[in-house]
Amino acid sequence: MFPELKNDRFLRALLKQPVDTTPVWMMRQAGRYLPEYRASRATAGDFLSLCKNDAFACEVTLQPLERYDLDAAILFSDILTIPDAMGLGLYFETGEGPKFKHTVRSKADVDALPIATANDLDYVMKAVTTIRHALNGRVPLIGFSGSPWTLATYMVEGGSSKDFRHIKGMMYKTPDVLHALLDKLAKSVIDYLNGQIKAGAQAVQIFDTWGGVLSGPMYQQFSLMYMKQIMDGLIRTHEGRKVPVIMFTKNGGQWLENMAATGPDALGLDWTTDMAEARARVGDKVALQGNVDPCVLYADKAVIEREVENVLEGFGHGTGHVFNLGHGIHQFVDPEQPKYLIDAVHELGAKYHEQSFSDLDSLNDLD
Repeated sequence: MFPELKNDRFLRALLKQPVDTTPVWMMRQAGRYLPEYRASRATAGDFLSLCKNDAFACEVTLQPLERYDLDAAILFSDILTIPDAMGLGLYFETGEGPKFKHTVRSKADVDALPIATANDLDYVMKAVTTIRHALNGRVPLIGFSGSPWTLATYMVEGGSSKDFRHIKGMMYKTPDVLHALLDKLAKSVIDYLNGQIKAGAQAVQIFDTWGGVLSGPMYQQFSLMYMKQIMDGLIRTHEGRKVPVIMFTKNGGQWLENMAATGPDALGLDWTTDMAEARARVGDKVALQGNVDPCVLYADKAVIEREVENVLEGFGHGTGHVFNLGHGIHQFVDPEQPKYLIDAVHELGAKYHEQSFSDLDSLNDLD
């Protein structure tokens, strides 16, 4: 159905199979820092129109691949498509980010919510298939979703928040109501991600952006438990190969062992977690993705290369590392800068992997 994959470095690293060098992609690699993205968005009209038109979503997904030697593409969409499909009325305020017309604050609100299905988000599935065909096997396509906890924060707060007082109030005052909401969201995410896999996604990532605002016990109960529910419900093999799953909790470095125990193939790390320590703690169980500070991209080439080397050296020799930023690329980054990072990963990463010689010419070059 789809063209044969030519570069599987990213998928192999996630499954801890040998690679020639460390693969790299960037969270939010299709985004506002690229002038071509801004042009596409202006033509589409607004952000949601971009997401809901498969031709535009495909166009912007491919844009960073034309500039940089990336090892994966990620579906252009938004984590808040699921609550939007549940009828909450997603919209974007200039300078303020995402907001919902309707909030979820009571048992009645939760009871009234439908479980979203892949069919409700058909435009996302259509985009996945369109992008996968357009990639023509260049690199794998990553699908994604927000975690139930992270989606719930937006739904209960009505948008982004600094103190999370409404959802944390619900968590402590009426935990059963929040559990009911999170269960509906977990079921929705399972169907959504499985739909993306069936439509052509070759790996998936769960973004738990706000898991790190919780205490340890509350993280286990209200975030991790529902990501485990998702792990248990996902399609893990499709088109004759494994579909790796990446779990990423921002500011979750203290819980890596608990996260690894839920069954993902890889854990995403933000820049506050030391790569060497993370590998020592969970590297025998999962691959690791990350983790330079996105602000490194404001520095010059030499500094970017130094920071890349630090992360590569931290992980050390062997497979099981996918290089990435510790969070999404900023909209104010000069689009020339990421090339320094991506090229440095490939050039500096090769020495950390066993080189296999598949042809006589390579062997003849040896002393």
